[in-house]
Amino acid sequence: MCPTKSSYAVPKWWKEAVVYQVYPSSFQSHPGATSGWGSIKGITSRLDYLKSLGVDVVWSSPFLKSPQADMGYDIADYKQIDECYGSWDDVDELISELKKRDMKLMVDLVVNHTSNEHPWFLESRSSRDNAKRDWYIWKKPKNVSADGIPEPPNNWAQILGEANSAWNYDEKSGEYYLALFTPEQSDLNWENPEVRTAIWDVMNFWMQRGAAGFRMDVINLISKVPGYPDAEIVLSDGHLYQPAMKYFVNGPRLHEYLQEMHREVLSKYDSITVGEMPGVSDKNEILQTVGADAGELRMIFIFDLVDIDKPNVRMALKSWDVKEMKSIITHWQRVMIENDGWNSVFIENHDNPRSVSRYADDSDEWRATGAKLLALMQTTLGGTLFVYQGEEIGMRNAPTSWLIEEFKDIETLNYWKKCLAMYSGDKDKLAYCRKIIDMKARDHSRTPMPWSSEENAGFRDPDVKPWMRITDDYKTINVEAQMKADDPNDLSVWQFWQRGLRNRKEHADVFVYGDFQELDPQHPKVYAYIRTSDKGEKWLVVLNFSGDEIQWTMPSDMEVEFWPCSNYTKHHVEKPKKSDIPLQPWEGILGRVI
Repeated sequence: MCPTKSSYAVPKWWKEAVVYQVYPSSFQSHPGATSGWGSIKGITSRLDYLKSLGVDVVWSSPFLKSPQADMGYDIADYKQIDECYGSWDDVDELISELKKRDMKLMVDLVVNHTSNEHPWFLESRSSRDNAKRDWYIWKKPKNVSADGIPEPPNNWAQILGEANSAWNYDEKSGEYYLALFTPEQSDLNWENPEVRTAIWDVMNFWMQRGAAGFRMDVINLISKVPGYPDAEIVLSDGHLYQPAMKYFVNGPRLHEYLQEMHREVLSKYDSITVGEMPGVSDKNEILQTVGADAGELRMIFIFDLVDIDKPNVRMALKSWDVKEMKSIITHWQRVMIENDGWNSVFIENHDNPRSVSRYADDSDEWRATGAKLLALMQTTLGGTLFVYQGEEIGMRNAPTSWLIEEFKDIETLNYWKKCLAMYSGDKDKLAYCRKIIDMKARDHSRTPMPWSSEENAGFRDPDVKPWMRITDDYKTINVEAQMKADDPNDLSVWQFWQRGLRNRKEHADVFVYGDFQELDPQHPKVYAYIRTSDKGEKWLVVLNFSGDEIQWTMPSDMEVEFWPCSNYTKHHVEKPKKSDIPLQPWEGILGRVI
């Protein structure tokens, strides 16, 4: 079945774009820099590299002025560059150099909250009658004990530290302010029209400065349920505070605010926009945001796939299988095609562990094969493709041998602190906590980019210590080695990504805009699907998500003309054209269907 709505397959630059996410502290420093952080100049120095890979849009995580409580997602000034990353001259040069290469910049818009050092919050905090008091969410204590100890307005837990309250007491005014993520990230009060006007001003400022659009951080948290009721008890075992997503995810005025944003800002530009929207899986709710006629955003990040191992909080584990993974991907491919929406295609970002460690096998034997399997899947799914730094070389999670002191992320540190407080002396429970960190910590995606095998992996000068430890395997897993790889029979992970992105662009009518039909959905190990252009061109993708040699049977009425792509060889692969197809462990193949 081909797309049923006309707008889905209408070509747009932002649909075909390949977006590459840079985590600026860990991407690339520049010669002579004295800090251990990456820099804006470092990003600019790697634009030719990104262009050669096949990137069209660079999305950088925040480089704005920030105390760095949450690595820049606590912004103290939306119009100033943090000196640890560079200056406005550096940003202007970055935008100019991007334009020279027909590339664009996507800005990370963080407007659910600001830093508690932002001038807006400092004013708001100064007194109850300050003009900006209502720019943030202030509430009186629920109770005050006989000893004068206040109680938070409700039992909502902090997102990046569920052992703590999301409310923070201000002794001077005797009230609490809401900060869902950390005490340093104060939630803005979007109910106040002055706040929204100030945000529209920030957005127009960046668009006029040369940005092409925005990735919007947790944008579906901007509307809270009135009354701020207590959350249901889902965490026991000593937890005072509870996850409260249902009371601030996709709140009652979200779509009103996004439509106003579109009306006041986005409608004036041919921009790319993607909203980070955790905690929502309802297709009708999502289509209100990304439908062709919704008047809100181009697309959102749907987290069903990266939350596949999440029970009720992120730092926890849940079992899953390949059939569940397949059903998630297929569901959203079909939903957008059938309802005139648009997908973002991603499997990694700065808030998740490495994909090869999560969905494949990151052992020395199978890491490259598994990373290429995932690349084949990503480059053949419909929607706008997002690639995270290091994904293109198959970076894996940090070794389990690392001491906890090597981890820098505030979520990891808060989680480990909670575990030590709750399970002191219980070696088994502490070992399980450490297992969760080894599998899911955000730190795994934030280690410095390994550019070469030289000291500090080419990330920065050899005589300056990086802000975070570089992965132990950088001498073998690095960009230089993979770009120069000359195996006569095989491609490196980077070369495979480069070829996959080129193939995707050459066949955009199939892989970006085409129809999607899954085959054999009940197979426990193989993910197979057909992509079909509106002119009837068909391609078959077969992915073995297991470490076993298996045989997969094609539909009886299907025949493949040739198999031009496999993650086992750089050449056309010799496979049967019909019926039973033998597959090696973690093998992925692409075939042209007759």
